[in-house]
Amino acid sequence: MKKTSLYLKFLLIVLLTAAAVYIVIPGGSRISLKPLKINYEKQFDLKLGLDLQGGSHLVYQADMADIVSDARGDAMTAARDVIERRVNAFGVSEPLVQVSGSDRLIVELPGIKDINEAIKLIGQTPFLEFRIENPNPPTLTPDENGNISLSADNAFIPTGLSGKQLKRATLEFDPNTGIPQVLLQFDAEGTKLFADITAANINKRIAIFLDGEILSAPTVSSSISNGQAVISGQFTLQEARDLVTRLNSGALPVPIKLIQQQTIGATLGLQSVQKSVAAGLIGFVIVALFMLVYYRLAGLLAVLALAIYAFLALAMFKLFGITLTLAGIAGFILSVGMAVDANILIFERMKEELRKGKTLDRAVEDGFSRAWLSVRDSNFSSLITTFILGYFGSSIIRGFAITLALGILVSMFTAITVTRTFLRLLVGHNLLVHHWLYGVSSMAEEKQHA
Repeated sequence: MKKTSLYLKFLLIVLLTAAAVYIVIPGGSRISLKPLKINYEKQFDLKLGLDLQGGSHLVYQADMADIVSDARGDAMTAARDVIERRVNAFGVSEPLVQVSGSDRLIVELPGIKDINEAIKLIGQTPFLEFRIENPNPPTLTPDENGNISLSADNAFIPTGLSGKQLKRATLEFDPNTGIPQVLLQFDAEGTKLFADITAANINKRIAIFLDGEILSAPTVSSSISNGQAVISGQFTLQEARDLVTRLNSGALPVPIKLIQQQTIGATLGLQSVQKSVAAGLIGFVIVALFMLVYYRLAGLLAVLALAIYAFLALAMFKLFGITLTLAGIAGFILSVGMAVDANILIFERMKEELRKGKTLDRAVEDGFSRAWLSVRDSNFSSLITTFILGYFGSSIIRGFAITLALGILVSMFTAITVTRTFLRLLVGHNLLVHHWLYGVSSMAEEKQHA
């Protein structure tokens, strides 16, 4: 039963590795179930950052004329946060939004295709406000045809309730018509203000304006105290979604204007990728040679586990849509070293158990169990560090932290599960394996102890 479980585990590792290789290889990165008459097809692509695939580099300048000097730093930080939310809503992978100097914002959008739409989303400041009927409309003179028209600006006056008091906006559908509409939820200040406005204007209209254009002007039938309002213009689904995104991203605290736009090619990125891959391969070969010379058969198993680790990690990068930057590649290469470190700790523990006179199968089990505490603590401390870097760092640092953290988790799996399974399969050939696990020097030491 124990051997059956071991063989099943080995088979599972082989299948998992084969699936990872299939996803990683460029020609085999597509999964389609259409031959089975199932409408499913998935293409797995490796996402690259601006430094590797190119993209757009935008520079904005903020107008600080109306901001006191003491508050300008906070205003720029708030503007950066708003733009970052808007860019994330646009679906850009690993965007970089940072403050440069006292009044400039740098926005980098890797792989962006519709740059005009991105510029519109970043720079557009939705101004939402609620107005009530003007009790004293201005006196208007008839036009040349004798008609008198009252514009929306003249028909309604501001109330002080605007998008500043907006807590969130959500997309809903009218239960009667099925037309998309936008539900607004105000904060505490806005809820009280909206309740006062509606209570004072029962049987009157309250107009909802967006960017100076009237969207709707419903008649108030009763006071609304729950802080909710509905924008029910004739929206398409995409228009309603875009409005929700813009409202939730917040208004910019300062006006900004685009002063520089640059399209960055991927030539430099391609060279960097080639150098990084070459450095990674050289490092892998040196580590593999060391493991083979010093640990013999155990080193060969560790190298196999390391190769499996590399395929699993790259497959997870594709599956989870993680964007690779040069910093991310550095995190991945660093995690390779940590994977080898775990194997070395395990093998040294096994050698200690063998020197105590234990049998090979017992030494394998005790070596892994005793080394697990050190492997666990060292990797967990590294994971804590990656969490701190990812939480407080910029997008570039975050990319490094994510790839390193994922690499650490995969390396723990390969070091503890894959290498252990391989060793368990070989311990049945006691003398042969014993000789090739650690070399002749280990055998001589054991004879001397005996």
